[in-house]
Amino acid sequence: MNTHNKITACATLVALVAAASALADGSVQSNEIRVGAYIVKYDAKADDLTGPYVPPGVNVSVKNVTTPYFAYLRRMSPHLVAQLAAGVPPKTETVGKGPATLGSVPFNGQVVSTAKWFSPSVLINYVFRDETATLRPYLGAGLNYTRFYDLKSTPAGDAANGGPTAIKLSSSIGPVLTAGLRWHIKDHWSAYASYDVARVNSYYVGETAGVQRKTHIKFNPSTLVLSIGYAF
Repeated sequence: MNTHNKITACATLVALVAAASALADGSVQSNEIRVGAYIVKYDAKADDLTGPYVPPGVNVSVKNVTTPYFAYLRRMSPHLVAQLAAGVPPKTETVGKGPATLGSVPFNGQVVSTAKWFSPSVLINYVFRDETATLRPYLGAGLNYTRFYDLKSTPAGDAANGGPTAIKLSSSIGPVLTAGLRWHIKDHWSAYASYDVARVNSYYVGETAGVQRKTHIKFNPSTLVLSIGYAF
């Protein structure tokens, strides 16, 4: 992602938060912190890898991960809530998919690279039912920003590529949707379960001794979030 797009992404996120704060003025004032777990499942789809010496059908998939979840929420009215959510950046493993071997090197099913990602989301949620209800379902929509870092080719990846390989993944901005349920436990405490889907697309470039191989990856993450919230 170029500098202009990064600035645009940051400006969009800031604008959403500012809009939430503006809406909060004169309405219900409350805050909440949530802590829990992100259980992330990928339905990754990638174009076949292209570049010099790459046979047809070379592709990749991504292993699922679980990571701690944190969120801050600002109640704007009895039914509207602004949410900023993120997880501890997990290490995600990319697995070779396609031919059993590349030359004489095992490929299919091998962990060929790893990466960490920082992926905050800003959402506006609509919460159904009265605030005094024990169970309150909600729906939400917003934007997700994903930045990949600490990218590393594994020994298996280096062998498949023919030597030490440097990896790049472009950042992503895309929509995120959520559907969840709040269970009010007692006083300030509530439990939450939600299911989120986001669009995270990235361009991959691997470079080995000046030779580049490329692909486009749609990560298609869906996330089950289980958390405990404290309102204040």
